[in-house]
Amino acid sequence: MRRVRSRRHQVEHDDVHRWLVSYADYMTLLFALFVVLYAMAMVNEKQFESVTDSLGRVFQADKDKPKNLGHGDDILSVNTSNTSEILYGNKVLDATGPELVDSDINLSNVSDSEIGTNLSSIQSELHTALYDLVESGFARLQIDGDWLEIELNSGFLFPSGSSSATNAAKEVMAVIYGVVGKTSNFIRIRGYTDNQPISNEFFSSNWELSVYRATAILRILESLNTSPARMAIEAYGEYYPIADNSSVEGRAKNRRVVIAISKYGLESENLLKISEAEKLKEKVESN
Repeated sequence: MRRVRSRRHQVEHDDVHRWLVSYADYMTLLFALFVVLYAMAMVNEKQFESVTDSLGRVFQADKDKPKNLGHGDDILSVNTSNTSEILYGNKVLDATGPELVDSDINLSNVSDSEIGTNLSSIQSELHTALYDLVESGFARLQIDGDWLEIELNSGFLFPSGSSSATNAAKEVMAVIYGVVGKTSNFIRIRGYTDNQPISNEFFSSNWELSVYRATAILRILESLNTSPARMAIEAYGEYYPIADNSSVEGRAKNRRVVIAISKYGLESENLLKISEAEKLKEKVESN
């Protein structure tokens, strides 16, 4: 019995200092860590600038020196070349970007669209061509977002309660066509009325009147060889007034037709195909 106790005591005595091995390993690792941290803190600034300069030249081939040498907010600067094209990112591969649409209004042929003639340029030409009408208050031009709006008073375009265009309307449309006919921009003809009820053998409500008046303007533009694929009709009836319908002057302002020209237009290739098809159709009909 004494022999067993003695042996157990001897074993326990031999294991007392084994923790020193783990402690020594820990201190060695801790020392190595501080050595590495010290080495990282002693970076040669000139060598560091040389590395950043080399990397900058790789990503900025069009510049002699990178804008940032490691002292700013970014390691590498972002250089973009000037361009008039609409960009949807700054990637190596071309991004198609979102589908071109006008706000919440989906154009039926927007998938075949591209950026058309600049709206400010069209507005300038139209202001010169329609100067007398603009000054007299029968026409108004304004750019609203992606649209250039040509607002024409219905009293100038149609007899009261009628959708038959006057000779003055045809003359004005010829002037407008002289400007927009050479572009590829989409065109929306919008019809509006006042809130006075109408019910006769031709129109049962202001909805029909606004539709037929917009259609009459579209037909005139079409007869002037405006591509039908560029145009569409929108009818708003009495529900989008721009003046108070309680007065005669307000109702006169609300009776209007707006020719809205979009910043988007048909692709040149598609426009050429449509034009050739129309010429072929006219040739067949003439024979």
